[in-house]
Amino acid sequence: MPGGPGPRPGGPRAPPPRGSPAAQAAAQPAATQPAARRRTAWAEGTDRLRAAATTEPGRLRIIGAVLAALVIAFGAVTTWQMTDRSAAAHDVLYRSQPLSDDAAAIYRSLADANTAASSGFLAGGQEPAAVRDRYERDIERASEKLAKAASNAGSTSSSAAAVGKLNELLPEYTGLIERARANNRQGLPLGGAYLRYANDKMQTQMLPAAEKLYKAENARLSSDYAKAEPYPWFAIALGVAALAALAWAQRRNYRRTNRVFNPGLLAATAAGTVVLLWLVIGHTFARSGLNESYDDGVRSLNVLNDARIGSLKARGNENLTLVSRGAETTEVKGESKDKFDVSYRALMKRLGDKDSGLLGEAVTLADGDPGGESPVLDAAENVGVWKERHEVARESDDSGDYQGALNKVIGAKGATGECFDNVDAALDRALAHERREFEQAAEDGRGALRGLPVGAAVLAVLGAGGAVLGIGRRLSEYR
Repeated sequence: MPGGPGPRPGGPRAPPPRGSPAAQAAAQPAATQPAARRRTAWAEGTDRLRAAATTEPGRLRIIGAVLAALVIAFGAVTTWQMTDRSAAAHDVLYRSQPLSDDAAAIYRSLADANTAASSGFLAGGQEPAAVRDRYERDIERASEKLAKAASNAGSTSSSAAAVGKLNELLPEYTGLIERARANNRQGLPLGGAYLRYANDKMQTQMLPAAEKLYKAENARLSSDYAKAEPYPWFAIALGVAALAALAWAQRRNYRRTNRVFNPGLLAATAAGTVVLLWLVIGHTFARSGLNESYDDGVRSLNVLNDARIGSLKARGNENLTLVSRGAETTEVKGESKDKFDVSYRALMKRLGDKDSGLLGEAVTLADGDPGGESPVLDAAENVGVWKERHEVARESDDSGDYQGALNKVIGAKGATGECFDNVDAALDRALAHERREFEQAAEDGRGALRGLPVGAAVLAVLGAGGAVLGIGRRLSEYR
């Protein structure tokens, strides 16, 4: 009968048709059916954290963990950044600037040895003992400084290449000087050729290599300054964030409990404040000292080194003008001029006087300090006299009075050599003064960072402990 009664509610169901998906699923063993996907540890942890945040004890635990983490992070970053800056300030004072000074000493020693060699040659076969001793001291000093530079240069740096080249050329140069002396003692004109050849090797190969070493060490010094001076902004930002979080936690505590002070949180705030103030003030003083050491020390030292080297090279060229006797010339505005005299005049122009050139710049950098300004003014005054005496010597030589010119250059009294010695001694005094100024300012800068990395770490640990204890005291009220 159509529309007959179907199965009664709650009665047994008809089995699914054979071959249908439902029948296949029912026939599959239970062990082979896919298991439910397990949740990740992160998701479970997030749920637990969310659940904990619904209760006040759970929220306090989270706040305590965040506060402790912020304070520890602040201390760790402060220790890291200030350790780097303290190490860079130490390198400025005890590594890179002394190495730069040694490189300048190598340059000066080589230039002075070349000057002493030409002065001894002009004296004739019987070279004065004082001149010979000066030459040997210069060569010995250059050798010692080169050995020190080699041990600090590294194997692949430009400094290492310059040191290697100088170590190779120095024996060649001294060999040429000895040949020049041997021929000069015998009165042979070949001695002058050997001396000019030695001077050419010094001017075109050795001094450029020494200058390259000097520039490389100055670049290392500038790099150390660049590492020591920048403000530790990351650490400062973390410190501000940590103090802000501590202030918020204490305000929250006051609003919920009406208690003004929480000793633990107050101690953490005090520790964080001390570290932040120490960081900002200490680094500001350190930066100021390092800037002063560069502006009033390194810059003056560089200018004075250039001036002293320039005077040494000028003296060497003045001597070689008499040694060569016009054998080497150069064209200047279509006119043939003595090569060494042209070089002498260019170097003396670069030296300048108290208002111009390197000496004028040194006076400006001295900034009215009598200890630095006075010797530079003495040097400038002697440079002026030196130029006047040189012109008189050139007039004698050009008129055929070679012996008169020689006396005016290397004579015992009233010679240009006397002026050169005065200039060299004055610049040496100025260098010694500026070196002391640098060391004092750099030591002050480095001293401002002393103890800060360790102190920040210790105070951060104490501050984190205080934050945990402060939150723990509130938690104890719920037990």
